[in-house]
Amino acid sequence: MNPLFEAIIDFIPAPSGDPDANTQVLISTIDYNEYIGRIGIGKVDNGSVRVNQEVVIVNEHDKNRFNTVKINKLYEFEGLKRIEVEEAKIGSIVAISGISDIHIGDTICSAENPVAIPFQKISEPTIAINFIVNDSPLAGKEGKYVTSRHVRDRLFRTLNTDVSIRVEETESTEVFKVSGRGELHLSVLIENMRREGYEFAVSKAEVLFKTDERERKLEPIERAFIDIPEEFSGNIIEALSRRKGELQAMVPLGTGTLRLEFYIPSRGLIGYRGEFMTATKGNGILNTVFEEYAPFRGEISYRKEGSLIAFESGQTITYGLFNAQERGTLFVGPGEQVYSGMVVGRNAKSDDIEVNVCKKKQLTNTRAAGSDDALRLVPPQKLTLEQALDFIDTDELLEVTPKNHRIRKKILDSTTRMRSKRRG
Repeated sequence: MNPLFEAIIDFIPAPSGDPDANTQVLISTIDYNEYIGRIGIGKVDNGSVRVNQEVVIVNEHDKNRFNTVKINKLYEFEGLKRIEVEEAKIGSIVAISGISDIHIGDTICSAENPVAIPFQKISEPTIAINFIVNDSPLAGKEGKYVTSRHVRDRLFRTLNTDVSIRVEETESTEVFKVSGRGELHLSVLIENMRREGYEFAVSKAEVLFKTDERERKLEPIERAFIDIPEEFSGNIIEALSRRKGELQAMVPLGTGTLRLEFYIPSRGLIGYRGEFMTATKGNGILNTVFEEYAPFRGEISYRKEGSLIAFESGQTITYGLFNAQERGTLFVGPGEQVYSGMVVGRNAKSDDIEVNVCKKKQLTNTRAAGSDDALRLVPPQKLTLEQALDFIDTDELLEVTPKNHRIRKKILDSTTRMRSKRRG
């Protein structure tokens, strides 16, 4: 016999007489069913698993986790369907129900051999957004689920399937703090809720800070990898430097493309993706990964432009929009419903300006040259959900409904808003 083959045979451990003694199933996905409860999905890495088998749950990152449970039901996958089976062998992808306290990264194994399979630790949330019951003048006209009870139940139901989401109740019964691993992570939740018929408002994303043993303020830092054409490198480096980013490496990839590596605070990336795509004319690629918590790097200015705010409630008129478009870029077109305090555009300057987009032209008997010329409107800029989340400032909210999303000021009344601005 070949010596190499003999060495391989000697290396392979002899199988145990009891196949249940070597059971190892690594849970990599969590599903939820209202009738069954939590369902752990994973691969049988060793031995076999069967219904009514007594197993233990262990986790490599939690040494105190050691629970003894029984498997109630076992499923294998056939295409997109789950087929109930009595036993599954090594290599099978299975779904296990009947275990209420099961999480991603857990290993289901036999009591005789409780060894956890190594698994990448799930990162903690770094970004938080407040989900708020919608109280705008148009509240309840487009959504099916609008009350605080509806929003609360839906957010806490998300915890059954998304292990990296955190939901906290606040002092107000109409505000819920939801933490996730970035704007994209939370925008997916917002989009899913919108499509399911929920109506609510969300605040601007905020970074979750920590403190060390010396009471120093720490913030999450990310490592950003950017692939861009060389002609845009100067603008990108300057923009990220203003956002407290540090250039770590610059590598040419050939064909006129550069790869930039930045060490940048997570809050420095809030609202930047839209600006990045504009600066690179859609030719840039931006990928980020969480690095660590590091000392706070100082304040960052998020937005240079102000907002164009609707002066009164009503329906937008071409005449009012024509006069308002000289102040900046509009987000609404003619015939749309707006209300006082709603953001209808982006101001070219840094200040907020109130505009009357519902203003009608006064009819008189006086005629002048050019007064009856057709008014030409610039097509409005329709923001996507992600662009709107990037655009809103700390004193604004994004109203999300199944049919629309609107940007508004937290304080709708103009007088109250000005007083609040003077005070703070």
